[in-house]
Amino acid sequence: MAMDCKKAVNRTDCTCTYEPCPRKGFCCDCVAYHRRNGELPGCFFTAEAERTYDRSMSNFLRTSKRS
Repeated sequence: MAMDCKKAVNRTDCTCTYEPCPRKGFCCDCVAYHRRNGELPGCFFTAEAERTYDRSMSNFLRTSKRS
């Protein structure tokens, strides 16, 4: 059973600032793309860390540590 992609809602909620990205709103495509590249999607990061476009897991761990 196929699920309908809610691209309009997903795109509205997407926190990724990389504007030419063709995967905006297609969360399943975004996750698959970043996973294939050993990365995490931008929505996993803080707003400040997301703007660096460094989607590495090490950057996620470094920037998401709680004080």
